[in-house]
Amino acid sequence: MDASALLQRYGAAKARRSVWEAHWQECYDHALPHGGGFGTGGSGGNPGSRKIDRLFDGTAADAVEQLAASLLAQLTPPWSRWFGLTPGPDLTEPERDAAAPVLEMVAATLQSHFDRSNFAVEMHQCYLDLVTAGTACLLFEEAAPGDYSGFRFTAVPLCEAVLEEGADGRLDGTFRRSELTLAQLRLRFPDAAIPEPLERSAAQDPQDRFAVVEAVLKDGPAYRYTVILDSGLAEAAILAEGRFARSPFINFRWLKAPGETYGRSPVMKTLPDIKTANKVVELVLKNASIAVTGIWQADDDGVLNPGTIRLVPGTIIPKAVGSAGLTPLATPGRFDVSQLVLDDLRRRIRHALLVDRLGQVKDGRMTATEVLERAAEMSRLLGATYGRLQSELLTPLMMRAVAILRRRGEIPDIAVDGRTVELQYRSPLAQAQAQRDVQATLHWLEVAAGLGKDGEAVVDQAAAARWLARSFGVPAELVRAVAVPD
Repeated sequence: MDASALLQRYGAAKARRSVWEAHWQECYDHALPHGGGFGTGGSGGNPGSRKIDRLFDGTAADAVEQLAASLLAQLTPPWSRWFGLTPGPDLTEPERDAAAPVLEMVAATLQSHFDRSNFAVEMHQCYLDLVTAGTACLLFEEAAPGDYSGFRFTAVPLCEAVLEEGADGRLDGTFRRSELTLAQLRLRFPDAAIPEPLERSAAQDPQDRFAVVEAVLKDGPAYRYTVILDSGLAEAAILAEGRFARSPFINFRWLKAPGETYGRSPVMKTLPDIKTANKVVELVLKNASIAVTGIWQADDDGVLNPGTIRLVPGTIIPKAVGSAGLTPLATPGRFDVSQLVLDDLRRRIRHALLVDRLGQVKDGRMTATEVLERAAEMSRLLGATYGRLQSELLTPLMMRAVAILRRRGEIPDIAVDGRTVELQYRSPLAQAQAQRDVQATLHWLEVAAGLGKDGEAVVDQAAAARWLARSFGVPAELVRAVAVPD
């Protein structure tokens, strides 16, 4: 497909996205003021600009940050092993014992590259976009040889990403439009042929920026990558091309409505309460300013000039003989009901954004039952969302990481296919979901032990211990290998 055809496809996808932009900007304006940049609502997209002049209540913004931090801690906690590689079901027990230490080493290598990269910073920004707009995009690139980490991440702003949904319901088509200077173009695409008009324009103004559209589209089992120069100074030209086994753009959603490409967020659900709370606080502040300064009336007696009056201590206000001068105007009824309305709105906002259920535990003296019940509640609340994030975020993320390190020769040539090698998630939320199975198994072992010798004869103690080790994510070197008979 040539450059003009790709740009036409990008324009059609962007036109389909345009119906979302005003809604997204409204969510950003009220819940994440520094985000957005869709050109509506007066926010704009200039970095560092003031975007909170019309925001009077910070409940939603604080709740969004807390929910994003909870997702980061529960799904991909920084500097913690939130994934693992285990032998698949197609391997025999001796093969599993031989493969387990190798897979443990591979997982440690992957974790080391994640820890040394900018993953935590960019992933947190993606979670903020996910909670606010319902859709997020993470660019996962391979770093240059010699860098501290082999991974490089970029949280792509939603205003730059245009997505397409495939036949299987996955967001496997991605367009990204960004503006780069000539120096940035050469740094990112060193082999690109820069058109002559662009060279002349950059020579006059080195800070001049040029539009670049990156397209990653599904092409059979792989992905085709094309970089197009979309600038008015030159005709559309292809700067770079390539193919990827795994898409470098990882797109994921909070909630998907039938027939829609982009996701819906918890902020969208509670946006009426957020806007109402913001308006109530604005009215309270206006009412407070009236209560402090008051409203005054004066006779037009030719002496008193209301335009020159300043109500400060010690001021002498002239008036005509016999006139009333300044007299206060009686205010209407008090606005005390606003506090009741505001408290109810803030409580509903925190409840919708899961702050009251996923927030930090205030009482540090929790029993074991309370811990398990809290984990079960967390699993119930985020179960559907976690399933979607595991399918659209975690699995593509790990597959892309394995592909990069395997190509660099830092890990063995393994295939994470679910049969010979399985991908295991060990994040706190994944462990919380596994607690139920572990508790049921432990309860069965206790009951079997209480039945005496007949119950104990049924239990395979070694197999049970090995299953519990896999469920708890115990390192392979701590599990004794099965003895192979001669």
